[in-house]
Amino acid sequence: MPKVLTVNVAHPRPNPDNGKRVTGIDKRPVDGAVEVRSPGPRRGGLGSGLVGDVIGNSKHHGGDDQAVYAYAREDLDDWQVALDRELTNGMFGENLTTEGIDVTNAVIGERWRIGTGGLELEVTRPRTPCRTFAAFLEINGLMKTFTRAGNPGAYLRLVRPGHVRAGDSVEIVERPDHGITIGFVFRALTGESELLPEILRADALAAELKERAGRRVGTAG
Repeated sequence: MPKVLTVNVAHPRPNPDNGKRVTGIDKRPVDGAVEVRSPGPRRGGLGSGLVGDVIGNSKHHGGDDQAVYAYAREDLDDWQVALDRELTNGMFGENLTTEGIDVTNAVIGERWRIGTGGLELEVTRPRTPCRTFAAFLEINGLMKTFTRAGNPGAYLRLVRPGHVRAGDSVEIVERPDHGITIGFVFRALTGESELLPEILRADALAAELKERAGRRVGTAG
């Protein structure tokens, strides 16, 4: 049964990339249930969808379309081998470390029901790597390595509020038939621009990516 292995929230710290801003990239597992609610707009909203979590850079992170970030433990295990280092749950900045879900092949718009309390999330977009992420892990060239690997994890928006805790089951209760996956969108955004028209078929795609893809497709046309 697919499940949430851990729920991870930020331990705020100075941004290792510039030392000025506070960052929430350092996420660690917590005990007990965590409330999940809509954070509102990226700027001026609550930041993360998880109560107690922190978003340091509201220009690029947080908001309703990036309310929750999920990463598969199976992908972390592969990275442990590739990087030859231990990676604990939350170390990629994810709120939910999952088991038994192929996150890269999650379809944009598919919905996850988590636990028994009614929490429901919808897949919206892949994560794209940033300098803070590379600086936090202290790995030169990580942004390019992460992009080549093509396992970016998934952002999700809130459909129904609730609580999440370690061990909660994850059930896919709805999956659109357009077939546009997290991995496909990631490829379209990171080098395979010929795929951009296709990702516009995914109605639930994050609004920011729809606008970006629409501009680039329009320019190319």
